[in-house]
Amino acid sequence: MTATYTWDIFSSLDGYAAAGGDWTGYWGKQGPELLEHRLALYDQPQRMVFGGTTFRLFVEMLASSSEESEVRDPWVTRMVNLPATVVSTTLQGPLDWPDATVAGGDAVDVIARLKEQSEVPLRAHGSLSMNRALMAAGLVDRLQVTIFPVITGRTGLEPIFEGAEDFDLDLVEHRTLDGRTQELHYRPTLHG
Repeated sequence: MTATYTWDIFSSLDGYAAAGGDWTGYWGKQGPELLEHRLALYDQPQRMVFGGTTFRLFVEMLASSSEESEVRDPWVTRMVNLPATVVSTTLQGPLDWPDATVAGGDAVDVIARLKEQSEVPLRAHGSLSMNRALMAAGLVDRLQVTIFPVITGRTGLEPIFEGAEDFDLDLVEHRTLDGRTQELHYRPTLHG
C-alpha cells in the first residue's frame, strides 16, 4: 500500500505563501476555529516532510519565538513532535528537531521511496519548490490549500505556483473556518 502524500499550504487569495510589510503570520487572520481544526489535523498519525529551506526556516522561527508567540500555537508544537523527514543535500544530522532524519538526494526519488515504505500518511507544510517538483512527478495525492482572506498584491512573497506545471484539480473536500478562511482539498492531475 502506498502512503498518501498531502501538500498542505497557506495562501493569500492571490497565491502568495507569505508577505512582507506589516503582515503577521497567518496574515493576522487566524481564528479559534482554524486553530482548533489545525490541532485536530495534527493529532492523526503521520510523517512530516520538509525541504531543507523550509526546515531551516521553521527551526529559526521556533528558536527566536517565545512560548506566547503565534509560532508556538499548539498545532505547531504538535507538528514539531511528529516524526519528520527532511529532504536536503546540504543538511546533515543530527537535527535540532525531536524526531527528524535527513534524506539526501533528489526529492522525487526520496519521496517515491518514502511513499512505498511509510505505514502512515505523509504531509508537507510549505516547501514550495520541492512540492512543485513532486506534483510534476505525480507524487502529490492531495493538495490542501488554506486561503486566508487577504490580497497581498504589493507585499506578497513566495508565489506558491510560480514556475509550476499546469494541473487540473478535482475538489474532494472544502470547509470555511471562522466564517472567512477557506480550506480546499484537491486531487491534482498533470494537465495535458
